[in-house]
Amino acid sequence: MKLDKIIGHKSIINQINNSIDKGMFSHAHLIVGEDGIGKSLIARGIGLKILGKDLDREYTDLVEYRIPNNKKSIGIKDVVDKVIDEINKKPYEGDKKVIIIYEANKMTVEAQNAFLKTIEEPPKGVFIILLCEKLDEILETIKSRCQIHKLQRLSFEEMYEFLSYRYKTLTTNDIKTIIAFSDGIPGRALKFIEDKNFKDIRDNTLNILLDINSKNIEEFLKYEKFLIKYKDQWQEVLTWILSYIRDIMVYKETGKEDIIINLDKINIIKDMSSIFSFNRLSAIIDIVNESRQRLESNVNTSLTFSTMLIKFLDS
Repeated sequence: MKLDKIIGHKSIINQINNSIDKGMFSHAHLIVGEDGIGKSLIARGIGLKILGKDLDREYTDLVEYRIPNNKKSIGIKDVVDKVIDEINKKPYEGDKKVIIIYEANKMTVEAQNAFLKTIEEPPKGVFIILLCEKLDEILETIKSRCQIHKLQRLSFEEMYEFLSYRYKTLTTNDIKTIIAFSDGIPGRALKFIEDKNFKDIRDNTLNILLDINSKNIEEFLKYEKFLIKYKDQWQEVLTWILSYIRDIMVYKETGKEDIIINLDKINIIKDMSSIFSFNRLSAIIDIVNESRQRLESNVNTSLTFSTMLIKFLDS
C-alpha cells in the first residue's frame, strides 16, 4: 500500500515522505509496534516510494525476509547466507533495493552481531527496514545505527475511518464494537471480522463462563479439548475470558451499555451480571492471571488448562 493511502501514523509517514523526497532518507530503519499495528504496511509503502512504483505488487528489488516456517528465530546462518547475500546483490531494475526483515527482534544475538557491519555500511542504494514488536530485544549496537519509528495505536476516529472504508456493510454499532475490542490496532479488528478460529475462540470462552455453574464436572472439563486446540493462541483465549469478566463487572457496577467492549453480547452480559458476584468475578480473574503466569513459565499446557477449569468450578 502506498504511504499516502495508509490510515493513521500521519506524523511518522509525513516525516518519512519528506526525507525520501529530499533524498535524506537514511539507509537503516527500525519500525516498532504491536502485532497488527501497521508496521508491514508502512515498510512496503516505503519500499514502493523508494523504488518509484505505483502498484503494490511483488518486485525483485523489494525483498521481504521472514522467519522460516520450521524455525522460531533468525540464526546467524540465515543472516549470512540469505539476508546479507541478498543485500550484496546489485539491484535488478534500477539503482535501489529495499530489504524488509520481519520480526527482527527474533534474530539471535549472534545473528545481530553478524549483521552489524552490513547495517552500518550497506552497498550504495540499499535500504534496510527492520520490523519488531519488542525494541528491548534489539542490540544497542543495531539500534544506534537505525532511525527508529515507534508506532502508536490508532485513535477512535482513525479506526472508524479504517473500518468504514474497508467494510461498507458494517453498521455503526458493529464498528463501535470492533473498535472497542481492537483497542486501536487495525490488525486485531481484521481478525475480529475475518478469522473463523478467532470467532470460535470468542464464542467458546463465553460458553465457558456460561457453563461455569455446571453441576456436571465431567461435561465442563470437556472444554479442555477446546483449550488444547488453541494452545498456541492461549494469550488470545485468556484475553477473551478477561474481556467478558471486565464487561460483566462494568455493567454490574454501572448498568451502562455504551462502555461495554462486547456490545454484540450485551444481553448475555446483562444475564451474567445478575448471576456472578463481584467476589467470584475477582476470583476468576486471579485464576486466569495465575494460569497466564504458568503458561509464560512453560508449565505443561494441558495440566494448566485442566487446573484452571477445576478452579473455575471451585471459585
